[in-house]
Amino acid sequence: MPSDLDPSTLVTPDELDCLRATVTAGLPVYLDELAALVAIDSGSGDLAGLEQVAVRVVERLRALGARVEIERDPVHGPTVVGRFGGPARQAGEAPILLVGHLDTVYPAGTAAHRPFEIRHGRALGPGVADDKGGLLAGLAALAALRALGEHGSPTWPLPVTVVANPDEEVGSPASTPIIARLAAEHAVCLVLECARANGDIVSARKGNLHLRIDLRGRAAHAGVEPEKGRSAVLAAAGLVVSLHGLSGRWPGVTVNVGVIEGGTRPNVVPERARLEVDVRAADRASLVAAEAEIRRLAAAPIVPDVEATVTELARHWPMERLAATDHLVRTAAGLARRLGFPLRDAATGGASDGNTTAGLGLPTLDGLGPIGGGDHSPEEYLEVDSVAPRTTLLAALVLALARDPTVARWRAAVGDARSGEGPPRTNRPG
Repeated sequence: MPSDLDPSTLVTPDELDCLRATVTAGLPVYLDELAALVAIDSGSGDLAGLEQVAVRVVERLRALGARVEIERDPVHGPTVVGRFGGPARQAGEAPILLVGHLDTVYPAGTAAHRPFEIRHGRALGPGVADDKGGLLAGLAALAALRALGEHGSPTWPLPVTVVANPDEEVGSPASTPIIARLAAEHAVCLVLECARANGDIVSARKGNLHLRIDLRGRAAHAGVEPEKGRSAVLAAAGLVVSLHGLSGRWPGVTVNVGVIEGGTRPNVVPERARLEVDVRAADRASLVAAEAEIRRLAAAPIVPDVEATVTELARHWPMERLAATDHLVRTAAGLARRLGFPLRDAATGGASDGNTTAGLGLPTLDGLGPIGGGDHSPEEYLEVDSVAPRTTLLAALVLALARDPTVARWRAAVGDARSGEGPPRTNRPG
């Protein structure tokens, strides 16, 4: 493909019109299914609710002809994997990975307390945007592609794999190995989180690191012989100040101590204390540097004879804005123009499963669901008028990328980002 060719032209005008008509006609079904999903409490760890949502997703995938596998974790619930196409697909086709999630952040009872409704053009309810609306947009986009095939276009089944995981809101501890395994089989990942409130898609996300620091000193009577004690709380307090001082040392890096616990009684020099630390960084090198400095500071508390142990609880490598990302953004923006609306990309501080795929060297684009906002709050909403154009865009993007010889070549080159292998990784401004 010549470098000056707009990759969005790989979808013909007739195909784009057909996709738009199918998605628009299916909007009432989309909204009915969204209402049904939002009515199910599926907070992370709510196994019964997650199973109910998974059942509905599995039914939709099988109706589209997917081969469905379910991997169940006893703590976090079912990860659904639906595969379309087969190993004998044309050599020039690029396999696409779509990732969305089943879980929300809301406790049981929220769906009854705050039921689904549409008011002033916005769909409201727990999880309506994060991520039930985005996950359904992915399924609706695939349904439109299947209908396009039924109208004579040789588009179905495309080599697409869909993942719906149950634990994204708690860092994807059970599903990350599954997503990582699938990443090695694909050329590109599209994440079905909803677009930003202003309509931007997401081309970069900060990485995050969750650390626990346990400090151990020596207990003593605070009134009789305080000099024999070694205060873990005092050491922790000094460490908190030092850790917060790291924010901004590297561009875009933030360090926040969100939890501090320690001591037993006011008349006892505290023997133990605990900190929980959140670290965010826009690039891998900065995250590595910040972590190294945190460990150095923890190893030298301000109170003599206090020992500190640092434990990694969770990590997402940054989803960096790379040269390959430029190609994905260019394709999406070109398709959006043809559909009649502008499209921009942005960087954000929150992590998603896109951090996992991008950290493994798989070119990744996020925020491809409808427009929404107010995530994790009672004001969460989805813009109803955005559902049809954004779902059409997603369907067309899947089709364009599957046909794109540039993207197809990435498949053979996907490797661990740390090894220097994989598609072009030149950094771009986010």
